[in-house]
Amino acid sequence: MNETYPVTPINRAKRLHERAAYDHATIHALLDASMMCHIAYVIEGRPYCTPTLFWREGTRLYWHGSSASRMLRSQSEGEPVCLTVAHLDSLVLARSAFNHSVDYRAVMAFGHAKIIEDEAEKLRGIRAMVDRFYPGRTDLLRTPTPQEIKATRFIGMEIEQASAKIRAKGIGDDEEDYALPIYAERIPIRTVLGAPEPCARLVPGVARPDGIAGYREGRRLDETVAEAHAATFKTE
Repeated sequence: MNETYPVTPINRAKRLHERAAYDHATIHALLDASMMCHIAYVIEGRPYCTPTLFWREGTRLYWHGSSASRMLRSQSEGEPVCLTVAHLDSLVLARSAFNHSVDYRAVMAFGHAKIIEDEAEKLRGIRAMVDRFYPGRTDLLRTPTPQEIKATRFIGMEIEQASAKIRAKGIGDDEEDYALPIYAERIPIRTVLGAPEPCARLVPGVARPDGIAGYREGRRLDETVAEAHAATFKTE
């Protein structure tokens, strides 16, 4: 059964309600297909928005940063934050300026973020942060040093409210405008992977591991990232 996040004045779509979704399946799929998010928060009355890598486990989101990060220092007591992701799918050129648009898939997730202090949880976070994108990779890496663990902080946030908004309409002119002699088109956008470039200083005989086989030239990034997340966390 597909659960939904509660709809409140905070996450309810204010316009174009037909584009909104509040169900876990839609929201989680868009989160899992993203590598980078933006975290919005307020420090001493001033708004900030920070880009960072993140991952999802169930209805909980995690992200990381330097111990010196102003964002992380400000979120030690469970401050309210908004985490967003967006996928840009196309440019839409219409017959009027008003109807020019883009096709997109986006999520806003709200909650209270708090720093993870437990060292065992921090070690688990380091593994999850890497394996979320490259399944099984931490098993092949050297052990993090105490200084590396000390220099890294992790934030956890239960998703209290969230909404997705999706536009997949393409060209949407006013009906009377279709008769105008004006060119219109949709330009699809895809972020695809390039050919891997192995490090020039690899030790002879070191082969590319199976865990990153999905990262191959020409493949869509969002599909690859979503596949990696599912392989690591065995979730929907």
